[in-house]
Formats: sequence, structure tokens, C-alpha cells
Amino acid sequence: MTEHAQAKKMAYQIMTSFDKNYRWFSRITRGAQERFEKGHWRDALAASKERISIYEQSLADAVADLYEQIIVHQKDVEFWHALKAAFANLIESHPQYELAETFYNSVIGKVFRHRSIDNNIMFVLPSRCFLPGQDRAKVIHSFDTKTTVAEMYEAIFACYRFNIPFEDRTRDMQFLDDALRNRLTKQELGSVSAVEMLKSVFYRGKAAYLIGRIKMPEQTLPFVIALQTNDSNALFVDALLTDRHDLSVIFGFARSYFMADTQYPGELVAYLHELMPNKKVFELYIALGHYKHGKTVFYRNFLQHMDKSDDAFEIAPGIRGLVMMVFHLPSYGVVFKIIKDEFAESKKITREHVIDRYRLVKMSDRVGRMADTHEYVNFRFPLHRVHPDLLAELQETCASSVSISGDELVIKHLYIERKMTPLNLFLQQETDPQKLENAIDELGTCIKQIAMANIFPGDMLHKNFGITRHGRVIFYDYDEICLMSERNFRDIPKSDDPYALDTLSVAPSDVFPEQFEHFIVGKRPFKEMLKAKHGDLMTSEYWRRVQKETSKGEIHNFTPYPQSRRFSRHPDRLAQSTPATSASTNNDAKTSDELS
Repeated sequence: MTEHAQAKKMAYQIMTSFDKNYRWFSRITRGAQERFEKGHWRDALAASKERISIYEQSLADAVADLYEQIIVHQKDVEFWHALKAAFANLIESHPQYELAETFYNSVIGKVFRHRSIDNNIMFVLPSRCFLPGQDRAKVIHSFDTKTTVAEMYEAIFACYRFNIPFEDRTRDMQFLDDALRNRLTKQELGSVSAVEMLKSVFYRGKAAYLIGRIKMPEQTLPFVIALQTNDSNALFVDALLTDRHDLSVIFGFARSYFMADTQYPGELVAYLHELMPNKKVFELYIALGHYKHGKTVFYRNFLQHMDKSDDAFEIAPGIRGLVMMVFHLPSYGVVFKIIKDEFAESKKITREHVIDRYRLVKMSDRVGRMADTHEYVNFRFPLHRVHPDLLAELQETCASSVSISGDELVIKHLYIERKMTPLNLFLQQETDPQKLENAIDELGTCIKQIAMANIFPGDMLHKNFGITRHGRVIFYDYDEICLMSERNFRDIPKSDDPYALDTLSVAPSDVFPEQFEHFIVGKRPFKEMLKAKHGDLMTSEYWRRVQKETSKGEIHNFTPYPQSRRFSRHPDRLAQSTPATSASTNNDAKTSDELS
């Protein structure tokens, strides 16, 4: 067999492996509707974990198949050029061509152990320019705007069918009708030229979302119908969302990935980007569960930003971590985190343990409170853009992970994470009492919601939390996290003996919540504020109660939009129900997940 023929055969083999992987991914995703309808929430969590893990399994199989067919290290560079060209031909009209490129890159990366990034043998740059709109009709439904609002809703729910009854269909249709009329004036309603909805239903947690937009001559609004089920597995409409901020929060970087089935992910992402132009394209791919391709798109975005900027990478602001070295590019919205070679005496953990903790977070329901991280190997930085102080500290603290190759700094292993303001810096610099109070309240809420997701945060110093520009507190230090079942929450014994604590027997898994007030936040006013708002965090009773709930496998529902957006389903509160209005109050801007 000629080299060219063998390259074509290998390209087809890699393509077959990718298609098998995507069918597997889609099969898990399509099962989301049945899990939602039957209330199989534990199965939903298991499916989410499985879908994350299948990529590496498919990749390993593809690489093994390649090694069975050829002796890779006996192939010259012309073979790898021919392999890429043959693969590019195969994906020319493929509906998931961009994901296939990433899968191919992963195979080549494994073969060459990520030692080099060469566009001649990999798709460092995309094989073609994606033109959104070509497959638009394959991902959206359009609904008649010449009818009444009520008739439009009937048409929508005739299109999106669920195999369970409504809790109260008449009530919910009226909620939706009233909400849209409160949002739009009569003139605006009369000017609506199109109502579009993505064909894919977006499932996550205990909710499902129908996502689209309303098009008018002067503006286009998001149009999101949020659905949930009650304890009897009956369907109800929870909210109508028409604010871009609410939609952006739903797609937040600290939330688990959606289950949204489509054969045209590029077109779907392009549509979502039109609804949320402030979101990066890579963030949207990641939100759909295509986190590997999201990493590819991020890297391409990173290269573009490097070409357009000239600032230097420097040590990130904030208190130095005991486990991680963190740096950033001031003009770019992420931080780079590297595991240090040696940890402080107080950290009785290993490098492998830290990697395992980050993997645990990836596999967990992050409930909007734990930042997603993305792992890279042999990431390259232009050496002339690395500040000397940063380079010196990297070489001192992370020598085993960094090297210099020509004019590049190569980092063997790192995590990339969305940039936030460290909470300790925010509390030092902010002067608005309301914002400070909100931040402390958010801190307590964040800790509680992580616990209800079966994660004990471990090191809860406020320096390990960040705050977003919308005032939301997010946890991002994972080296000491564990499952709730792995800790023993104890009371400090009450005794008149001043030496009693000195003789107290303490096991490695013991935790004394009464001590939390001494180290979560430092300044006394913040301590008092936290105790006033979340004093139960400092009691072992609270932690044991949550531990008991999580041990039963109880799954909580974290609604990612404000309570004020939700429809009231209780008859005695109907008069107080306030469907979404055109103006957002300061309280609405804060999204404190409501449990229902």
C-alpha cells in the first residue's frame, strides 16, 4: 500500500472513531428528556459524568487503532501532511466538522505527546471559515406572529411535546401571555416580525429550557421558557426570561454542561452567540458539553488576542497560593494555574491529589458556584511577553513544569480558568456598604450551595473565592475539597478546664464548624455580617443535616435566575405574582439561586 493510500485509510479510521464518539455523545444527550420527565435526577448526574468521560475513552481507542495499523515513528513528515489533507477532505461537508477537527488534533497530540503544535499536521487553524446561517433552518423553528399571543404559545407547545401532563396548563399559558404583554407594549407586540426557537431543548439539573428570540424592527430580545416538574412529575412553566443578563447567567461558567441534542453544533452555537454576543464562542461550546472543542476554540482565540495585544504575562493579583502558582495577561479574561513543585508544611497532600480534586469538580454538579477549569499540556507562551518577575517565580516554584524552548516558555501542565476579582481584594477595595453586604451574603450562600451539591469546600478562606462583575461569589480553590461523607462534623466540647482543648483527640477527617468564624473572613465587621446572615454555617448541626441529606442522594434544584422572575404557582400568592417586567431592579440583578 502506498503512503498516500495508507494516509487515506488512517484518515477514514480516525473519522469513523469520531463519528462513533459523537453517536455515543448524542445518545446520552437524547436521554435527557426521559430523565427529566421521570424525575430520574441521580441518573441525570450519572449521565453527565459519563458524557464527560467518553471522549478520553474514544480517543484511546482511536490511537490504539492507529498504532495497530502503522509504526507511527517510522512515518516521515509527508505522511502526516497527507493524513491531514485526507481528513480535511472527509470532513468537508460534515455537519460536525469542527468537532471532528478537534478529535483529529487529539489523536495527533497523543501520537506526538503534544511536543509541538504544527498547523501542517494539525488543525491549529480551522480548515475553513464557518458561515453562520447556512444550516439555520435545521436548528430553529419559526412561529407565526400574525396570530394572538395565546395562539403562538399553543403552537410552541404543540411543537415541543413532553410525555407528562402539565400541572395546570391553562394557568401556565396565562402566565406566559401576561408576562409577554407586561414585557412589551402593544406597539412592540404589533411590530414583532418573527419568533424563533431553537429546536433543541436545553436540559440541566431539574430544569428544561426552550430558547429563542423575538425579533422587532428596533430590537431583538431573548425569549426563554423555563420548565420544571413537580414532585408528581407534572410539568409546569417556571418563568419567561427576556433579559440578556438572565440568559447569560443560565450559561454561566460555574454551571454544569447542558444536554441539548443537535447534529449541527456550529449553527446552534452561532445562534446562541447572536443572543449572547458578550459570551465567547468557546464558552458556548463548553456549555453544550463540547469542552474539548471549547479548548480548541479558546486556543485559537488566545492566538488571535496575542497578535492584537502587547502586554506582558504577570503574577495574578491576590495572596499567593500555597499549592498553585497563578498568573494572567492583564488584557485577557482568564488566569493560568500551575501546581507548585512543593507545598507549604500545612498542606499534607500530593500533586496527584490536587489533579484528582480538579477532576472531581469537573465531574460534579457545580451548581453555579464552582468555576469550570480546563486542563492543558505543553502550553506555549512567547518568552518576550513573560514578565521577568513571573519567569523567576515560575522557575523557583514550578521548575518541574516549566522549560524554555527557543523563544517560547513551555508549561507542561496547567489549568485555565475564568478571571475573577479575589474576594479578599474586593472586600479591601470596595466602599459601597450595599455591595459589601451582598458579597458577604453571597459568600455564605456559595458555601451552602456547594455543600448541598455534596462537596465540602475544605479551605474556606475568603481568598479562595472570587466575585464576578455581577456580584456573584464563586469558589475556585479545589485542593482540599472532598465529598460531604468524608468529614466528621463535631462540636467543641464544653468544659471549664482551660486545658481541655489541648487534650482533645482530633482525627484527620474531623471538622469543628464553630471555628469557621475565625478564618473565613478576617475583619470583625465582616465576621459579624456573616454570622448574622449565615450563622448556621458555624454549627455542626447544620453540616450534619446537609451531610444526612446528601447521603440519601437527595438532589437539590438550583434555579439560576432571580426569584422575581418566577411565576407563583400557589393560589394564595397569585395576586402577588409579578411576571418579568422590562426594568430590572438592583435586587433582580443579583442571582441568588432559589431552592424549590
